[in-house]
Amino acid sequence: MTAIDFSQKTVEMINVVKKFGDFVANDGINLTVHKGEVHALLGENGAGKTTLVNCLYGLYHPTAGTIRINGRELNVTDPNVAIQNGIGMVHQHFMLVEPFTVTQNIILGRETTKLMGILDLSAAEKKVAEISERYGLAINPRDKIEDISVGSQQRVEILKALYRGAEILILDEPTAVLTPPEIQELVMIIRNLTQEGKSIIIITHKLHEIKQVADYCTIIRRGKYIDTVEVDTVTEQELASMMVGREVSFAVEKKPQKRGPKILTIDNLVVEDNRGIQALKGLSLELHKGEILGVAGVDGNGQSELIEALTGLRTVRSGKILLHNKEITGALPKQIIDGYNIRTIPEDRQKRGLVLEFDVAENLVLETYHKKPFSWRGVLNHPEIYQYADDSAKEFDIRPANPYLTAKSLSGGNQQKVIIAREVGNDPEVLIASQPTRGLDVGAIEYVHAALVEQRDRGKAVLLVSFELDEVINVSDRIAVIFEGKIVGTMAAEGVDENEIGLMMAGGTS
Repeated sequence: MTAIDFSQKTVEMINVVKKFGDFVANDGINLTVHKGEVHALLGENGAGKTTLVNCLYGLYHPTAGTIRINGRELNVTDPNVAIQNGIGMVHQHFMLVEPFTVTQNIILGRETTKLMGILDLSAAEKKVAEISERYGLAINPRDKIEDISVGSQQRVEILKALYRGAEILILDEPTAVLTPPEIQELVMIIRNLTQEGKSIIIITHKLHEIKQVADYCTIIRRGKYIDTVEVDTVTEQELASMMVGREVSFAVEKKPQKRGPKILTIDNLVVEDNRGIQALKGLSLELHKGEILGVAGVDGNGQSELIEALTGLRTVRSGKILLHNKEITGALPKQIIDGYNIRTIPEDRQKRGLVLEFDVAENLVLETYHKKPFSWRGVLNHPEIYQYADDSAKEFDIRPANPYLTAKSLSGGNQQKVIIAREVGNDPEVLIASQPTRGLDVGAIEYVHAALVEQRDRGKAVLLVSFELDEVINVSDRIAVIFEGKIVGTMAAEGVDENEIGLMMAGGTS
């Protein structure tokens, strides 16, 4: 536990209510955070966690209730008021301008100037570099956002809040895109911040991270306050049960595997990244019907380029991709979806998985709107589309179960459920699942894992790419380890040595 100053309440949210029309997202929630405290906010997808902190940060205005900062009642009308009062927020989905550099993003709206208002970029870069070094964030101030990894972009968001002098830092799913070493670095950063007296509110679905880093945890369920507990006094299982209101199984139930014939062959694949550097360096892999093949590796070792090559989004420089021993290298995305029935749960749900301005129903039929029963002679059959969306919302527990809501209005976890409902619902022959449980709560993770296993049991082939080693081991039948663009080892998942895989992921040999 950190050195908490219980005499100083930095954040008090009292009976906070937030309504969107008739929908009550927060229903009388209480939250108290002290100086030097790490306070976790736990709840299912759509429970209202992000809505609550958005009220604290001024992105939303509470319908009712009181917010006090350092004992003083505050009307947080917008984020500028929050920032002025020492509140910083790192959002679940990045708010960065991709063509800008790291420094330009961090100082945007808080520019450092010389005489006559001239931008002093070098001074800003120096300050950014100092903060980066101080907290071990390893960020180059001159890198462009579009050229750095997802994990590095997350660290830029953290840097932005620290640069603006946050004393109260809200972290919304901060580890969702981080590798295990980066998560440990973040834990150290959080500890350093609390030692300086800063207060941290962290939203995460990863119960072991709550146990590792948080002092207290407030649980909300379907918009209502459930309890606040001292983290050291409860188990992960107890936290999970309080969150979803039932017992949750952490084990993945699987029948004995009945592996079928080979369906997908990747032979000596060479693919370049956006900079023209080889990301895949002769990668070879085989996937069979009736199996889940997990790809384990640290982020940035070619996983994204592999998926993009398989789905027609990236040019293959050399090598072959074969489906049923028929070459499909270089096929267009539409042909891969319609002709070969390969479906994908993409790594980035907002960039690649959804049209955020479309409603839920429209997103669910993005790949099939031109087919019966959703259209006839080029005319959309809206009653059929929205009935299908209603059924999918029930089956996949999409919340709120309103097919007319835009995708951008859903929580991150429920956006993920829309994608999974669409891809699994289309009955794929090969399902590529990249980070399928990113940002999901334990109840939803349980459901997604069951859906992947069901595909496998129906004789389908599943390629699972995940940075969560536990997920790869527990869900997969076989595991392939990727390092620097090559598969460096393949093994059965049952009885695998986790340390051995970890060593291979880091480029070592067993």
